[in-house]
Order: sequence, then structure tokens, then C-alpha cells
Amino acid sequence: MKSKKKKLRTGFTTGTAAAAAAKAAVLFLGGINGLKTIDTPLPSGERLNIPVASVKREHNGASALVIKDAGDDPDVTHRAKIWCSVGIDKTGPSGQVLIEGGRGVGRVTKPGLPVAVGESAINPEPRKQITQAVREALQETNLEGSVTVMIHVPRGEEIARKTLNPRLGIMGGISILGTRGTVLPFSHQAYKDTITLAMDVARARSIDTIVLSTGGRSERLAGELLGNMPEEAFVQIADFFEFSLKEAARRGFKHIIFSCFFGKLVKMAQGCKYTHARKSRLDLHALSGWCLEEGMPLQDAEKVAIANTAIEALGIILEADQSDKIIFRVLQEALRRAREYAGPGPALEYLLFSMQGELLGKMTDSRPASKKF
Repeated sequence: MKSKKKKLRTGFTTGTAAAAAAKAAVLFLGGINGLKTIDTPLPSGERLNIPVASVKREHNGASALVIKDAGDDPDVTHRAKIWCSVGIDKTGPSGQVLIEGGRGVGRVTKPGLPVAVGESAINPEPRKQITQAVREALQETNLEGSVTVMIHVPRGEEIARKTLNPRLGIMGGISILGTRGTVLPFSHQAYKDTITLAMDVARARSIDTIVLSTGGRSERLAGELLGNMPEEAFVQIADFFEFSLKEAARRGFKHIIFSCFFGKLVKMAQGCKYTHARKSRLDLHALSGWCLEEGMPLQDAEKVAIANTAIEALGIILEADQSDKIIFRVLQEALRRAREYAGPGPALEYLLFSMQGELLGKMTDSRPASKKF
């Protein structure tokens, strides 16, 4: 029997939603009614037909609603309502488009982002996209004058709490984003963009030490251990091991700290550039070999090799007399791989935690230390 994988559905960005809504509102003012979809320009140069949920007249213009559709991507802005209110000043410069964020659109409060402090969190590419869409509508309807576009996102502030916006210094709502206009399912590029933005914010604050973690819990444990480090110094990089190290080194961070659990550490030690389970296999035979080289009895090393999970393998290791040596060997191997990706510049450090939150090992470059020494 052949199994067919379901084709994942591509969505569109908040920037594309705003561009379509703005164009729909201008077309409405130009006398074009009843449109169900809007032919919308994308930053990539392609075009997409975007459904319009509502268009209505306002006392000094019109407003249109587009429901953000992220496709099959797990995007917190999926189904968010993107309203654009549009007004036309016939005495203003024809084709000029002024774009502002209203209720539910965040405002930038920290440097390091593509938008200046004090401005609405509407990124440069969506601004260009919205401007192009509005000018197309002006041309189609023969309207003249300058256009003001105000973007509103009901529940935007609530949605933003589920994102990294507050940490990045974007307060009061979501960002209007999109470098290509579409949302690829489970988009790696979107997560990479989040990582680099967070690093840019940290550098803008002159932070020299950055703490990379594989998730929220490892980040929290590192924060408790390290003490009073600024919030912006912490960046969750998920599975992007090689990418994050290269980007951190490229930005000139002097000290890069990795906080993780044992399974991810072993994958990093193996040299997995991307550590997700679907893309990189956990090689417990390699771990078993390191155990043997550090003096673990053969019968115990064989148990490590056939363990079902990294947690089970770690349990076997912690019972061994050579546990510290083995853990430090894995840390050394991970540091060696990290050095390959980060280059000679930054100091590198690992913090290894158990699933119970205990610090199992700490190593900076090649200098080991742990709670047992």
C-alpha cells in the first residue's frame, strides 16, 4: 500500500493581509463594490488572491477586513482580524501613502529592529507591499491624492503575549511582518528571522554575552543559575544549532552560552547542524563509544547503545563510576563542534541540566567544572 502524505497548505503573512485590506478599502472608495477577493502584490514579485471578509464606509473614508490565514503553519496570528482604515486627502501629493499602526499593532521601544524606536511595528517589506497595493487601487479607480492607512488588529495585544514581541521591545500588539508575503508550513525561515532579530536587539543594547537555549525550560534554568542577566541576552534557538552559532559569532558576541538537556547535547556533540528529531538521528552508538573510551565497562556501554531514549542512556551513565568523565567528554565533543561553527572569536560555554532541573555539568571552552568537583 502506498501512503500519501497530506500536502501542507501555504498561508499568507500579516503584511499581505494588511495590503489586501488597504487595497480593498481604496477600491471601495473608488466605486468598486462586491469584491470577494483582492489581487494582492507580494514582496517576492508574485501575486496572490486574498479573501476579503468585509468592507464598509466610514465617515471620512472606508475600512476593510481580512482574516489572516497562516495555512498549516502553527502561527499564533492565524485567524487574526486585520482591519485597514483608509482615508484619501485629495489635496495631498498624489500617490503618497502614509501607514500607521492603530489598536492591536505593537510599537517599537528598543533599538536593533528594522523599525525605529517609537514607530509602529510594521516592517519595511510590508510597508512597501501596502504602498504598492494602495497605488494599484488608485490607478484602477483613477483616484488622486495622498492616502492614509491605519492598521488595527482586535485582540492584537492578547495575541502578542504569545510571541517574543515583549522581549524584543515591541509593546501593545503584534507586528505586521512578511519578507516574502506567504507563510510556508512550519517555516524554518520565520524562526531563523526571530532568532536574528532577538540577537540584533541584544547587540543594540551592547550586550556581549548571549545565552542560547533549546527551549523555554532550559532558558529558565539558565536564567536562575546565571542571575541578573538582562532579558534580551536570552534567545531560544530551538533546533538551529549551526545557524545560531554562526549568527551570534557574526554579530560579535564575545561569550556564547548554550543551555540544554542531554538529548540535544548528544546531537550537538555528533555534529548535527539542525537537531530536530525528524532531521537528525540520535546516535547512541557514538555515545556508547565515548562511554567505553572514558572507562565504562563494556556491558554498561552496550546498554547505553541500545537504550530507547537519551534519558534512559543518561540514567545508565549517572549510575556509572565514570559518570563525570563521560558527561565531560560529551560536553567536550559538543564544544568542539560548536567551535567549528562559531569560529575562533567568541568564548563558548555549555550548561547541561537534567530533566529535574539539576545542573549536571558546566564547561567553558576546554575547562570543565561540575557540582562534583
